Amino acid sequence: MSQVAASRSIQAAPFCSTFGSARETTQILVKPPSFVSKVFPSEGITAKRFKLSLRSFQISARKSASSEVVPVSPEDDPKIEEHLQHLRGVQPFGENSGGMWSKPAFRRKTKIVCTIGPSTDTKEMIWKLAEAGMNVTRLNMSHGDHASHQKVIDLVKEYNAQCKDNVIAIMLDTKGPEVRSGDLPQPINLVPGQEFTFTIQRGVGTADCVSVNYDDFVNDVEVGDMLLVDGGMMSLAVKSKTEDSVKCEVVDGGELKSRRHLNVRGKSATLPSITEKDWDDIKFGVDNGVDFYAVSFVKDAEVVHQLKNYLKSCGADIHVIVKIESADSIANLHSIITASDGAMVARGDLGAELPIEEVPLLQEEIINLCRSMGKAVIVATNMLESMIVHPTPTRAEVSDIAIAVREGSDAIMLSGETAHGKFPLKSVKVMHTVALRTEATIQGGQMPPNIGQVFKNHMSEMFAYHATMMSNTLGTSTVVFTRTGFMAMLLSHYRPSGTIFAFTDEKRVRQKLALYQGVCPIYMEFCDDSEATFRRALELLQKQGMVKEGEEVALVQSGRQPIWRFQSTHNIQVRKV
Repeated sequence: MSQVAASRSIQAAPFCSTFGSARETTQILVKPPSFVSKVFPSEGITAKRFKLSLRSFQISARKSASSEVVPVSPEDDPKIEEHLQHLRGVQPFGENSGGMWSKPAFRRKTKIVCTIGPSTDTKEMIWKLAEAGMNVTRLNMSHGDHASHQKVIDLVKEYNAQCKDNVIAIMLDTKGPEVRSGDLPQPINLVPGQEFTFTIQRGVGTADCVSVNYDDFVNDVEVGDMLLVDGGMMSLAVKSKTEDSVKCEVVDGGELKSRRHLNVRGKSATLPSITEKDWDDIKFGVDNGVDFYAVSFVKDAEVVHQLKNYLKSCGADIHVIVKIESADSIANLHSIITASDGAMVARGDLGAELPIEEVPLLQEEIINLCRSMGKAVIVATNMLESMIVHPTPTRAEVSDIAIAVREGSDAIMLSGETAHGKFPLKSVKVMHTVALRTEATIQGGQMPPNIGQVFKNHMSEMFAYHATMMSNTLGTSTVVFTRTGFMAMLLSHYRPSGTIFAFTDEKRVRQKLALYQGVCPIYMEFCDDSEATFRRALELLQKQGMVKEGEEVALVQSGRQPIWRFQSTHNIQVRKV
């Protein structure tokens, strides 16, 4: 019979962390209020609403945010954080801030994935991206070769080896069965009403005809289909076809360049999800010990099982993130996500194969499904597209980031913005600022009602739930020790209001945890004496400014692999620093 121990111990052990003192962390995060907050102070009705919301959420140790307007731009980044402290109800760390209602220092919980390309593939830029807020490096295998990607992998590993208080995970994104046009000697300007032909013959590139890299292209399209170029930047209606060619009429014109991506509205190509090139890239990832695969154009769960079986045969512990971007994947959504370790909402191709008005609804559905199943979820594509060429985002892009954060995404992704854009660092800073500002308004501890169904066979699920409730009630952070990452991931899906400090003695686990919302992974050698390890962990947190003397933390001992406990024993402790 399982033993359940819930203890409350008070120790004088100092806390340490890797981010400066709590006061210093607050001063870093907290800057002077913005101009708008000075001109429009929150008084009167706002204050009344604040009092009402405090009564309504007595179980939570955090206060609801008042409604104020904060401008978001790279210039505002150094000014926003004091306002965020006010919104979160963070108490200043003074003489009177001790006790159970003091707040831990906080940082952004939603993680940022950055695609590395010509604009950012140097040591200097990777270091600066990490400093600006990058948590995961994405290698887009549709571009570059193994040599260029090897360079980036080596640089990220060098960063991880040198930096003790931060870690960057590596995600390899497969090219997948993309259908692309062939090479052209120069761009072609297509105008509405013009006739244009796509052929499966190789090497054709004229003013009215271009090759396609997919031999079954003619069989997959039908007369009346709408052919989209680059996700809809241009569109052509299929008028007729022969054995080797598809004749179209241009509906929406534009400049056609070499190797453009082609989609047929409402259809998926009959190509396999993992191509021969993808298998070469996957083997490259195994050899280099990447942390995640983002698999393109997954149509069914069998593809995921096939890849996982291959990884198991290689002895590779690499998590599989499925990219939901085709019409076929929506039909098999539940089984695909069940088989995977997480999902990416790849809105570009998803919006090309399906009506664009469905994309925001599908995004919310995929996020909710992943949350309910305890899977990681990433929202990607066009999040700050305008910042490829402009130094500030559109207001719609800012709202897009905020919506993804509010809906509960673990991570948000930058593609061309950091791969080949003019303002990669500003893009990351804007994403960081918007996410942090949005998180300040979210009530803590909101969980999908059925998340427990996924983990119902694990005692750990119950303890993660109660640890989250305890953390939210006391206003504390959570400390967990893990060798597999399971308990930290589980806690992340419950979304406690405080930070999850996940200590591990496995460097690969530390890197994987960099993707999960609210998790701060920390590498530390464990010893046989549990109390000595707890003490060292708390000292480390205090030293780095993550917690302060007198603050309380919830310490959880549970999970699939016991550390310093029997398999049948699980416990939660509240310890005062």
